[in-house]
Amino acid sequence: MKPSHASAFPRKRRLSPPLMERIQDLVAAGTNIFHHEKKPCWPLNSFVNRTALHALEPDAGSPPSHAWRRKLDSHANFLKEFTLTFMETFRMIRLGLRVWQYARSERAKGRKAPIDPFRTGPKPVASNGVPLGGMGGGSINRGFRGEFHQFQLLPGVCKEEAVPGNQFSVFVSRTNGRRYSSVLATGMSEHKWKKDDSMGVGSWDWNLDGQHCSYHALFPRAWTIYDGEPDPELKISCRQISPFIPHNYKESSLPACVFSYTIVNTGKEDAAVSLLFTWTNSIGGNSEYSGGHYNCPFVEEDGVRGALLYHKTGNGSPLTFAIAAQEKPDVSVTVCPTFSFVGKKKCVSSKQMWSQMKEHGSFAPRNWDLKPSPPSSQGSSIGAAVAAKVIVPSHEKKHVVFALVWDSPEVKFVKGKSYHRYTQFYGVDGKAAKNLAHDAICGYQEWEQEIERWQSPTLNDENLPEWYKVTLFNELYYLVGGGTIWTDGLGPVKKNMKDEEDDQSSSTSYYSDDVPSDPEDCLEAKQVSHQAREIGSGLLNNEDVNKATVCASGIISSSPDSHPGQDSSSDMPPIVTVKSLSEIKKSNSTTSFQLLHGTSLLRDDEENVGQFLYLEGVEYLMWSTYDVHFYASFALLSLFPELELSIQRDFAAATLSHSNEKVQFLAEGETGIRKVLGAVPHDLGLHDPWNELNAYNLHDTSRWKDLNPKFVLQVYRDFVATGRKSFARAVWPAVYTAMAYMDQFDKDRDCMIENDGFPDQTYDTWSVTGVSAYCGGLWLAALQAAAALAVVVDDDNAAKHFRSKFSQAKKVYEKKLWNGLYFNYDEGTVGRSTSIQADQMAGQWYTRTCGLPAIFDDYKARRALQTVFQYNVLMMNDGKMGAVNGMNPDGSIDDSCMQSREIWTGTTYAVAAAMIHEGLVEEAFRTAEGVVRAGWSNDGFGYWFQTPEAWTASGEFRSLAYMRPLAIWAMHWALYPPKTVLEAPVVPSMEKDEELHHHVDFTRIAEVLRIIPKAQAESFSALLQSLYECVCRRRNIQ
Repeated sequence: MKPSHASAFPRKRRLSPPLMERIQDLVAAGTNIFHHEKKPCWPLNSFVNRTALHALEPDAGSPPSHAWRRKLDSHANFLKEFTLTFMETFRMIRLGLRVWQYARSERAKGRKAPIDPFRTGPKPVASNGVPLGGMGGGSINRGFRGEFHQFQLLPGVCKEEAVPGNQFSVFVSRTNGRRYSSVLATGMSEHKWKKDDSMGVGSWDWNLDGQHCSYHALFPRAWTIYDGEPDPELKISCRQISPFIPHNYKESSLPACVFSYTIVNTGKEDAAVSLLFTWTNSIGGNSEYSGGHYNCPFVEEDGVRGALLYHKTGNGSPLTFAIAAQEKPDVSVTVCPTFSFVGKKKCVSSKQMWSQMKEHGSFAPRNWDLKPSPPSSQGSSIGAAVAAKVIVPSHEKKHVVFALVWDSPEVKFVKGKSYHRYTQFYGVDGKAAKNLAHDAICGYQEWEQEIERWQSPTLNDENLPEWYKVTLFNELYYLVGGGTIWTDGLGPVKKNMKDEEDDQSSSTSYYSDDVPSDPEDCLEAKQVSHQAREIGSGLLNNEDVNKATVCASGIISSSPDSHPGQDSSSDMPPIVTVKSLSEIKKSNSTTSFQLLHGTSLLRDDEENVGQFLYLEGVEYLMWSTYDVHFYASFALLSLFPELELSIQRDFAAATLSHSNEKVQFLAEGETGIRKVLGAVPHDLGLHDPWNELNAYNLHDTSRWKDLNPKFVLQVYRDFVATGRKSFARAVWPAVYTAMAYMDQFDKDRDCMIENDGFPDQTYDTWSVTGVSAYCGGLWLAALQAAAALAVVVDDDNAAKHFRSKFSQAKKVYEKKLWNGLYFNYDEGTVGRSTSIQADQMAGQWYTRTCGLPAIFDDYKARRALQTVFQYNVLMMNDGKMGAVNGMNPDGSIDDSCMQSREIWTGTTYAVAAAMIHEGLVEEAFRTAEGVVRAGWSNDGFGYWFQTPEAWTASGEFRSLAYMRPLAIWAMHWALYPPKTVLEAPVVPSMEKDEELHHHVDFTRIAEVLRIIPKAQAESFSALLQSLYECVCRRRNIQ
């Protein structure tokens, strides 16, 4: 089945039923529905004068009515990084020492630690703008003042510093003899090189003041308006367009960006205007000086021509930039394929290049015939330039189009490599740059039509406040600028594949979809396919296979002919027989195994749109961190549902994997194993994603209480949203196993899980004990979701079991935590146990998102969220900063740990979404507005296009550019649920009081999945192997 494009942009949108009822009540009472002023936050007339607007309209170069705006002469303030209090430092000093030691050891190996607070870099500033490029092929940020920085062209690498030579410039010559020239940027003019670089970029004209220039951002587009600078009688608009097109899985993957210029001459004389695009052969940092780079001109069809810049990267992966413009009858394009910034001069200097432009407004036509330049020497820096010249008659306008693309087919990790998604359409030979440039220039107008069609319904919705509409789209920057990688989905390719094949000729794989249901067929199931051997997945040797086979004959095996939903009534042997135990104890296996990747869960008739990775944060280097994706995933599900399903398949496969690799967990200094069968991983890894899971090593996340419930909830939500029953069936074994794994955390057998007195959830410095509001609520929601999903896959016994557990667990939860106003943080006895947690209704929120029955009655749900609003929101700077995570009942901030006193941006959006679902519309928008005021407003902290995970009451940030703020799309999901959710079959209430239903299969698997004592961890690997096979057989659901 191929991704559907028909419903990409629905014509009609419907509010959720609870919201419609609440709005009707508010309207009847004469209330302002969304509690916002009509005055826009970023009024267009305050940034661009009417003369300029009139001159540009109705051209597409005119800035939109709704956008985030900034003057180019605005100073980019330094951002304040968070600091620990004395007590926090004292409590975390041992952790800090272990983190420092681990980070140092990783650096010695030439690798990065996933979390390294000691990593040095440039001091962050409030200068970001809309990033360039589509999704998953690398990105470059262009700051609102014109600088190109934050180069993310290699996996997990972000080069923050701006590259001075990457600029647009303008040269104007009028018939009356007046001349003007300037770089079209203000962000670089203050740099020290301007004073001492007489032959490089310091020799250029930096005449732009920026006082009358403005920047307008509405992701994935941005407009920069140069109103009378440098020529008082010239209005210039630069429109930046990247191919971020919802439900489009081709163009959205392209590493390309177009800059469309509109030039308006308001003077009485004709003007010869030349626009210059210069680019350094650099991927950021000091890479331009590494040597071995070269450039050459190129000419394509349809007038597209420019320069190719071949860059030799440190790890050998090829990368080629192309800068280009389109020649038309009224636009002439010339090129300077190579000039030198610094070092040995084998070509013209940047000063000579600039002088030639000032004198002629173009380069020599013969430059198109130049051969590739000699490779640059180490210490030298070269660049290329493309100039487009046009005559603009008096009181007329002209258009010039440029493109920037980069072609880097390989996605090279520390171990192995894959290929970018766009190589499916452009090949992997590294020669696609000029084709990408051509297609971008010739196709960008279609991109814009699709973008406008997608955004218009929201932008034209008068019920929504401007700040919400603008921020809703601008927070999507993270899907491009969050280190995203979109591969072709064909799996990683190892070096020396023949050698890998020889080494693994006796290995086994679990790639096959046809896992036999009879234990006698185990050996056949373990035969490795040629494809799997090539890819080199983690496998078993023959000795391990034999031991696992002995094991498999004595454990957890239902009758092969029985339906997965049926309990076997026969007398089963104990979970592990005496014979199998003796075999296991003889084994000293270090077995690791996995289901390869999530793409193996696709049916033959389902299109493989690739695999998608994005970092938890630009500073937190872990791919697709799952406890955070729980919040962020609404953006992908709303706009690119096939990628969201791909991520869930990857985590389903990862849940059914096991790795005995030893890892030190830094919080306590203890040693454990990397990945436990049945535990949903924290992330998909860093150095070898999909294979080496759980790069996070502060805690042992196999003991976390939120990851497994979050997996179950997301799977069910995604099934309801897409209606893909094939997806539900494919991932059901992982869901079933994830639920069984959680059974071990119900220590008193009352059906409710308990936390273990350490930070065993996404708030990973905030300890929690016993039944807790956050994890307990997620568990209740997961029980409902698992029961509903079991019905979908016809596993009736499992459905009945989960429903009965829900009924019992809910009583425990409410009895232990409800205090009449809200649910206590946990059932502990210390003071923090009565803390008011902003995120306490996360479980209820998720049940609402996918049409499940509410966990709590309306009074409790609304009362708890109203308490959060009154305490966590309004008592935090009068609601102008977002919701603080923890607030004491006396109105003081919970400062029991670092995270309890923080405001989490993504959590605030999620709390607002929960409020919308419960009809608290006014409170929801007031809550979310605090994040926008603090992070995005012109008088806020300056976190635009780098929204951090958290800030404190004083505005100090932690972890810039973070995944979780994408949760603003959960608000939109609550306001306008998809048609599939609104029209999904009603799930019956699970409130009825019924005795606990015992499910023998579930109990057996849950028993074996209990965390094995350290002393037995290795000897139990064969047992886990056979359990894995048993679970995989549950895929054969008819």
